[in-house]
Amino acid sequence: MAQLMYRQAVAAAIAQEIERDPTVMLIGEDVGAGGGVFKATEGLFERFGPSRIWDTPISEQAIIGTAMGAAMTGIRPVAEIMFSDFLATCWDGIANEIAKMRYMTGGQVCMPLVIRCANGGGVHFGAQHSQAVENWAMAVPGLKVVAPSTPADVKGLLAAAIRDDDPVVFFEQKELYAQTGEVPEDEYVLPLGQANVLREGADLTLVALAGTVKTALETAERLAADVGQEAEVIDLRCLVPLDVQTVKISLAKTGRLVIVEENPRPLGWGAELTSILVEEAFDSLDAPIIRVTTEPIPLPSSPTLERLARPGVERTLEAIRRL
Repeated sequence: MAQLMYRQAVAAAIAQEIERDPTVMLIGEDVGAGGGVFKATEGLFERFGPSRIWDTPISEQAIIGTAMGAAMTGIRPVAEIMFSDFLATCWDGIANEIAKMRYMTGGQVCMPLVIRCANGGGVHFGAQHSQAVENWAMAVPGLKVVAPSTPADVKGLLAAAIRDDDPVVFFEQKELYAQTGEVPEDEYVLPLGQANVLREGADLTLVALAGTVKTALETAERLAADVGQEAEVIDLRCLVPLDVQTVKISLAKTGRLVIVEENPRPLGWGAELTSILVEEAFDSLDAPIIRVTTEPIPLPSSPTLERLARPGVERTLEAIRRL
C-alpha cells in the first residue's frame, strides 16, 4: 500500500489505465505541464507526453466535443472540466449527445469516455465555483455517476470508469483533494454501483456520498460517545448505478435513516433515494426518512457562512434527535 492524497490517486488511476490501454488519453485545460489547477494530474505529462495528455484552450464545449468524437472512433478519453459548475456551459454535448449516442445508434457507437470535474464546496470559492451538481448528471438517462470519498476509491472507481463502455461523470470533491489514505500500488479496480458499509450499527442508518461521508462518520462517533447509540454508515460511492439493496438491508436492521447530502435540498439525490425506499422498503421504516442537505442558496464565499449552509455534524445530530 502507498500513502496517497486524494488528488494523487486521480493521477495514479489515469497512469494505470494509460499504461495498460493504448487508447486511453487525458484532455482538458491545464492538465498537462501545469498538472491541473488542483494538481490532480501532476506528473502525467512528463511521464506520457503530449500524445496522451492534451492541454486545451479554455473552452468546455471544445473539450467535450473533442472527447465525444474521440470516443466515437475507438479512443477512451478522460476529459477534465475544471469545476463541475462549468458543466452548464457544455451540457448540451453531455446530456443530448454523449448520453444518447449509444441508444440512438442501436449500440453501434459506444461512448467509452469519462468526464472528471471538481465538485462541491468547503474551500470557499463562492457561488459559481462551489456547487454540488451530481444530481444534474443523475437526472440524465445514459450517464453513469460516480463520487468517491477516499483516495483508494478514487483509484479503483476511476479505473473502472475508464474501462466502462458507457459515459461516466466522475465527481471529485474538491475539499477532499488533500486527504490522504492507503491506496493499493498494484492494478486496482472497484466495481461501479457497489456501496460500502464503513461502520456497522443497529440503531440508525446514515447514508452519505463523497464529502459528506466524513460528516456521517464523525456524527456516528459523536452519537456513540454521547448517547451510546450505534449508527451504520454507508458510502454510496455511485449514484448511477445506485446500490439501493445495501441501504435496504441496513434499513431493515435499524428502522431509521438519515441521508447526508451536499446537493441543495430540492431534487437532490437523497430525494430519489427516499422515493425508492418509500416504495420498496416502507415496512422497514420506524420513522420518517430525514435529509440533511445544503441550503437552497448560492453558496457564500465567507467560510463561516459556507459552513452554516452546508451539512455538518451538528445539523446531522439535530436531525437524528428528531428521530
